Amino acid sequence: MSTETANTTPSTVLVTGAGTGMGALASISLAQAGHRVFASMRDPQGRNSDKAQHLLDRTKSAVGELAVVELDVLSEESAAAAVGHIVQQGGGLDVVVHNAAHLLVGVTEAFSPEEVIRAFDVNAVGALRVNRAVLPVMRRQESGLLLWVGSGTTRAIPPFLAPYSAAKAAFDAFAESTAWEVSAYGIETTILMPGVFTHGTAHFANAAFPADTQRTAAYDKIAPFLASMGEDTERMMINAISADPQIVADEIVRVVGLPAGQRPRRTVADASDYGAEIINGAAEELRLRLARRMGVTDLLGRL
Repeated sequence: MSTETANTTPSTVLVTGAGTGMGALASISLAQAGHRVFASMRDPQGRNSDKAQHLLDRTKSAVGELAVVELDVLSEESAAAAVGHIVQQGGGLDVVVHNAAHLLVGVTEAFSPEEVIRAFDVNAVGALRVNRAVLPVMRRQESGLLLWVGSGTTRAIPPFLAPYSAAKAAFDAFAESTAWEVSAYGIETTILMPGVFTHGTAHFANAAFPADTQRTAAYDKIAPFLASMGEDTERMMINAISADPQIVADEIVRVVGLPAGQRPRRTVADASDYGAEIINGAAEELRLRLARRMGVTDLLGRL
């Protein structure tokens, strides 16, 4: 259990990909914790109106506030419009939770290049589009938090998730590189690495599969492993309680509530003992070593 002191000051928070799963849970939990939340999704007045109404219904009696805004991470214009609205309504923007992502499952060879490029566009470049709208605001404020919801699958690469894991690894690299560049402006970075969750999110239910079914069929020798992927993943779960993705939302609330300067560079919310912490410690040592050798320790921000 962390011993950091919670910050009671409400923050204005943008959550991307808030329609389902971890994004929805985080949006609700942040509002219940007293923050002003702008939960974003595509087409909240149309095909996602039920998801938008669910968030509003769940937060009617919340201590904080929740509003739903339209934001498509595939559109820079959409991101700029959403952030402009938030700043107008909220007077600024304290936290961005980069959560929008799409899972892809299947044999790597069976994915077309176009499918893989789309995965990178949604899962990595989408965060860049949002940052291009957000960072000018945070730089003017000289404060802010970029909270990136990454994945433990970028540390230990499992089978059948290549486009997703590769795109989330690129997302992680964006997070790390951006952190060097924005710390001088008082902007903090936390990379949250969830373990794997097979229930409670729309990840597996809405997963994309490779269009080239003939290539998938050619991998007949490993077909049983592909078919049992869900069951194999569930064997990693420690217990039913910890397998609830609410633990990710709770960790987001905890990090957002910490005072500036006390937020961790990386943190984990893991129901599966996936083990990202094993590599995270070494990666942080290498980051500090690199800064010292290059003479750029001033870019590290608060330590």
